[in-house]
Amino acid sequence: MAIPDHARTNFDTLLRAAADGKLALMECLDAATREPRYVLCAVGRSDDEYVFTPFGHLADGNPYDTYLPPDPADPAGFIAARTA
Repeated sequence: MAIPDHARTNFDTLLRAAADGKLALMECLDAATREPRYVLCAVGRSDDEYVFTPFGHLADGNPYDTYLPPDPADPAGFIAARTA
């Protein structure tokens, strides 16, 4: 599955914010669970106020245990378990 255009656009925006020194890590609460999340945000200005645009949160614990990577042998699949 190809990465959708909106995700690529958001990633490009995140890269520009990082290159410009306009990236922040904010502690927020998850709207559904009320658990703390550490959120990557682009920082902008609107008149005299700062605007923080959230892009996603950092994985809790070990991210290798949280995400399954794409399977290089199957373009439509993911690696189901870590290999030792």
